[in-house]
Amino acid sequence: MAQDRADASAGGRAPEPAGGLTHQGGTVLVVDDDAANAQSLQKILQREGVPCEIAADGRQALAILRRGRVGVLLTDLMMPGVDGFELLQQVQHSSPATAVIVMTAYGTVETAVSAMKEGAYDFLTKPLRRADVVRAVTRALERSALRRENQELREELARAGRSREIIGTSPAIRRALDLVEQVAPARTTVLLQGESGTGKEVFARALHRSSGRKGAFIAVNCAAIPENLIESELFGHERGAFTGAVATTQGKFQLADGGTLLLDEIGDLPQPLQAKLLRVLQEGEVQRVGSPLPQRVDVRVVAATNRDLEAEVQAGRFRADLFYRLNVIAIDLPPLRGRGEDVPGLVQHFLRRYAAQNGKPSLTVSAEAMAALCAYSWPGNVRELENCVERAVVLCRGDVIGLGELPDRVVKAEGGSRVISFAVGTPLEEIERLAIAETLRLTGGDKRRAAVLLGIAVRTIYRRLGELENPKP
Repeated sequence: MAQDRADASAGGRAPEPAGGLTHQGGTVLVVDDDAANAQSLQKILQREGVPCEIAADGRQALAILRRGRVGVLLTDLMMPGVDGFELLQQVQHSSPATAVIVMTAYGTVETAVSAMKEGAYDFLTKPLRRADVVRAVTRALERSALRRENQELREELARAGRSREIIGTSPAIRRALDLVEQVAPARTTVLLQGESGTGKEVFARALHRSSGRKGAFIAVNCAAIPENLIESELFGHERGAFTGAVATTQGKFQLADGGTLLLDEIGDLPQPLQAKLLRVLQEGEVQRVGSPLPQRVDVRVVAATNRDLEAEVQAGRFRADLFYRLNVIAIDLPPLRGRGEDVPGLVQHFLRRYAAQNGKPSLTVSAEAMAALCAYSWPGNVRELENCVERAVVLCRGDVIGLGELPDRVVKAEGGSRVISFAVGTPLEEIERLAIAETLRLTGGDKRRAAVLLGIAVRTIYRRLGELENPKP
């Protein structure tokens, strides 16, 4: 280590890399339990005009990473507590734009290669040479600047398209969106309730984006994980904790540290895990399987369910204390049949998406097909509608999606005939009355949906109905 420091702090300056060192990629964070070595590296980088911080261990490094823009992480692999491998794993999930350079002793290059396979950008072997350090950090900062620029562009595009991702102007969907905006900045737990296919994960991601939290968004389907593995999946495990545990692994809570964790299908969580989850929510600590010590986490939990959790509590299948802890803010997502006026907008949204994916950008939907889509009750909600539109796009041979491209269940749904017949010479007033009456019958009396199908304003329907009910003498 003394040789490391001697090379790192030597008075003779090595040749500069072309263009010098850029710090547009952010701060460099040096992590080493050898304070003298860390300080020597800090001096080298600061002489190059690059902001540099140092951390004595992985835990301190994670705290600095959560605080600000770290472009390059220069870390030793072998450290007590949180080692370099665990730090690398955390950075990949919480700060993907950060480039990681690992430092390893000569003769253990295979260890550094393993780190590269796990996602490290580069490695340096000890004893460290100043020129090698400067060269590696230069390349890493450039990469970090590019990745951060791409990430910010994606975030900007996501913000610009945010209003288009959750489609709808119905009162029910607007209430849900308003509540998302109101509670997003808080850390409090949110419970999303709604039928399958109503977009619970979409709303959870909207909550995360609006929260300003810098950590990752992690989603876990509690119903999809075997009961004997879910504790390890959520909280992580130590090496050797059980058969097959060949390495220490972080759980979803740690991967979501500083961010948001969606626990989907929370009603399927086994009761023994319900008690442990309650403790995490109350204490802000997780304990890996096989570890005697808890670890602090800063995670915003969003739970989602299509079950009636109050009924589950009454039946003894769900803990009452956990339900009350999760149900601090409840957002009810309406079924699609309860916001039929949103169907045309959703159809157009999915049509644009799948038409572009399938090289058919000029597709439209016929009036008859749109009427059928609006009349159907959509038991599978938005997910079923999306799948239906994708199917229609794939099957369409021309430029217009008609009834022939829709599933039989949609075309033959209750609602009666979608064709109005009248004799030649029928007065226009009577034709208009029939069109309004039949469209209202088709939409179950929903005047907003009827107006969309007829291509007129809602107020026009009200005015025409008033004139028909009170004809002029």
